[in-house]
Amino acid sequence: MILAIALACSTFLSTLLGGIVALKNRDRLHRILGLTAGVILGVIAFELLPEIFEIVHQQGIDSTWPMIALVLGFLVFHIAEKTIAMHHAHDEEYQDHKHPKIGLASASALVGHSFLDGVGIGLGFQAGEVVGISVAIAVIAHDFADGLNTVSLMLNHYNTRKRALVLLILDALAPVLGALSTLFFALNDTALCLYLGFFTGFLLYIGASDILPEAHSKHPSKLTMLLTVLGVVFMFVVTRFV
Repeated sequence: MILAIALACSTFLSTLLGGIVALKNRDRLHRILGLTAGVILGVIAFELLPEIFEIVHQQGIDSTWPMIALVLGFLVFHIAEKTIAMHHAHDEEYQDHKHPKIGLASASALVGHSFLDGVGIGLGFQAGEVVGISVAIAVIAHDFADGLNTVSLMLNHYNTRKRALVLLILDALAPVLGALSTLFFALNDTALCLYLGFFTGFLLYIGASDILPEAHSKHPSKLTMLLTVLGVVFMFVVTRFV
């Protein structure tokens, strides 16, 4: 678990970096987001789903249940995001509804899901070191976007830079605390399989419905698409040789 905590600490730096970049210049991040989406897709296809199927086979679990958990993971975060207007890529549609409290609520929700990111790293290591490392890579890449989103949401809803920095620090600490929390509990194989399914649905949502559309929303380009493909290839190599 020492490695799990060390990687979770890396998410702290990744989140802070994303927030700092957002404070300075948010207009050139589409390429990084494109790469991030590819990394997340690679983790899903080459590590999480195979690990779920392996546990299903070894434990004789009905494969329907982890797939239900996957769908629930996707839908829960979709509903939560839309309910509190977290989808910052469409902020221009809500110009008359901007308010500091909305930004604070949205950024606080990001802190909550960053905590779950850390839990995902810890439980990934419970499933195996390779799974844990792969999940950590996806979370580190994705938390850069989280830092970006946290600051953007706060500033877009007319919060002060000081408040934005406070929420950024909380968001950066959340995955570290989430990973630490898994030192105090462990899941059996069935529960772990269901959780991995749920976490896979969550990653699928943020990759396909949030990060990838944002990467192409303002600067669609062949280079961004190439970086997405390279992100997938990178995770294929990592999952085969780590």
